[in-house]
Formats: sequence, structure tokens, C-alpha cells
Amino acid sequence: MAPLVCENVHKTFHQGDRAVAALNGVTLGVNAGQFLAVMGASGSGKSTLLHLMAGLTQADRGRVIVNATDLTSLGDRALTDFRRRNIGLIFQAFNLIPTLTAEENLALPIMLERRLTRSDHQKVRELLDRLGLTSRRTHRPDALSGGEQQRVAIGRALITEPAVILADEPTGNLDSSNSKVVCELLRDLSGVHGKTIVMVTHEPSVARYAQEVAVIRDGSLVAQFEVAEHDSESLAMRYQECLR
Repeated sequence: MAPLVCENVHKTFHQGDRAVAALNGVTLGVNAGQFLAVMGASGSGKSTLLHLMAGLTQADRGRVIVNATDLTSLGDRALTDFRRRNIGLIFQAFNLIPTLTAEENLALPIMLERRLTRSDHQKVRELLDRLGLTSRRTHRPDALSGGEQQRVAIGRALITEPAVILADEPTGNLDSSNSKVVCELLRDLSGVHGKTIVMVTHEPSVARYAQEVAVIRDGSLVAQFEVAEHDSESLAMRYQECLR
């Protein structure tokens, strides 16, 4: 089975007396090692879909299956434990702990479970080196650039070797230079290291680093297509066609 499957998921939010359908029966599978970009306009339901994949919210109907486990079957405590071990999360706002160093932030998912072992320390050091952060390992977030903070956040998502990595607008707070670095890193994590990644974005210049794009419009999956390498212009045109 694919490491991530959404089966006919529905989600409705209530605003006073008004019901707002965020997702209307979305079915989507992500294969092992695939880098999928989920695109859509603001309010299309793409972030809601990512939150369902992460188990941060529950579907009203349908199933979300990660690493052969149906998230809808888990209670709150079991879901929290499963998420920490099987799902790596990368947020637009980095969400680093300001009092911890880069190294400690990266190692946090392991530290929440147990005292770090010698092999854990070695794993953290190797990941810092791979991310180009060795010289910044003792710096706290306020002493790091936006790009460095996001690389720490990516390392934190990787440290438990999760089945799936979910990224919510990971370049939203970065300049174009740092955005490129982060996009190339995500592409290499999938293409070279075989990580399964789903990234939400509304930017064709970011989505072009993915292998495939899924377009959400008004809560429905309206298109899914492969991305021609580095072809931002044709991707943007196709994306706009999907939104009409």
C-alpha cells in the first residue's frame, strides 16, 4: 500500500448557522518516494487536506491512511504518538522553540520520547551536516536566518525517519534565494533519499520542484499531472486553466 492514501474525504466547517464545505470527497494516493505539490487558491481546501493527512483534524467522512494505519481509528493520545513517529511536519512559520538551540530543536521529537543515546547524537550531527547547519548548531532561532530556521525545521521533520513528510507553504516566509534552497532540498530528499513528501503551495515557482501536482478547487480534486522539470511557465498556465 502507498504510504499515504486519502479515500473520499469530506470536511465541513460551521460558522454560526452557515456550513462551509472545505472538502467534497477527495481521493488521493501518494506513492513511496513521491514529491507531490498540492495547489489551490486561498480557501480551496488544500490546507484542510494537509491537516487531515497530518491527523491535526478529523474528516467527517472517508479515511486517511498513513503507513497502513487509518488515522480515523486512533484516539487522541494514540494519534499524537503515531504522528510524532510517522509524520514529519514543516510549517510556514518554522515553529521552533526560541529557548532551544538549532541542534536541540532538530532533536526535539526524539527528546520528547527518551533521553538521547550516543547513536541519536550521531544521527543529529549527521543531519545537521547534511543540512549545512553544523556551524550553526549552538545558535538559537533568533540568531538564525529565515532559511536556516526552515532547514532546522526540515531536519526536525526528518529526524524520526517518518513515513511521510508534510510541508505547509514552507517557503511562505522566505525570500527568493532561501526559497530556492529549501525547494531544492525537498526535491533532493525525495529524488535522492526516497522521502515521501506532500507540499501545499499556491506558487508555480515552488510547485515546479515537485514530481507531480494535484489541484484543489472548491474542495474537490480537479486535476493531477506530472511536472516537466524546471518548467514553471507551462505549470503556471496549466494551473490557471484548472482554476477556470
